[in-house]
Amino acid sequence: MPAVESSMMPLGTPAPEFSLPDPSGAVHSLADAGEAGAVVVAFICNHCPYVKHIAPALAGVTSGLIDSGAAVFAINSNDAAAYRDDSPEAMERESAFHGYRFPYLVDEDQSVAKAYGATCTPDLFVFGADRELAYRGQFDATRPGSGGPATGFDLDRAVRAILAGEPVPEPQVPSLGCSIKWKTGEAR
Repeated sequence: MPAVESSMMPLGTPAPEFSLPDPSGAVHSLADAGEAGAVVVAFICNHCPYVKHIAPALAGVTSGLIDSGAAVFAINSNDAAAYRDDSPEAMERESAFHGYRFPYLVDEDQSVAKAYGATCTPDLFVFGADRELAYRGQFDATRPGSGGPATGFDLDRAVRAILAGEPVPEPQVPSLGCSIKWKTGEAR
């Protein structure tokens, strides 16, 4: 299956609100970010080779960002009925396996992915303290089979710039990954 690029939502776009459950049923919302100086919203899943490639580094990089004052949310919008590896139970196992410190949320009706214009996994959005989009793009320049481990360089650099009140370095390169698995008959 060919890789899909992020749609690159326009910078300055306000963060779309969401209220989604994690696999245990606890509901999380954008408001949970409170006074965080940056908010990362990552559309990921369990089965995509692009997400599998970055998952260990995603856990480590986001842990450091959380410790530095950012809020992080991951959202799985894939059709879990068609892709059982993306079921809430599998999400819970994936989160525990990688040690994710962020809520990993279920977008069962896919409305949040549509609101964000998410197109692929991973698809990353970073909002500043004003909750306006400051970065959307790749985790780093590595890809599955590229010969090197994922580092999260691009995401880490962008969030740290936002937390420091500095401009996000350019260029912002689109994320690349598997398409979001839309429910049959659903249109974006």
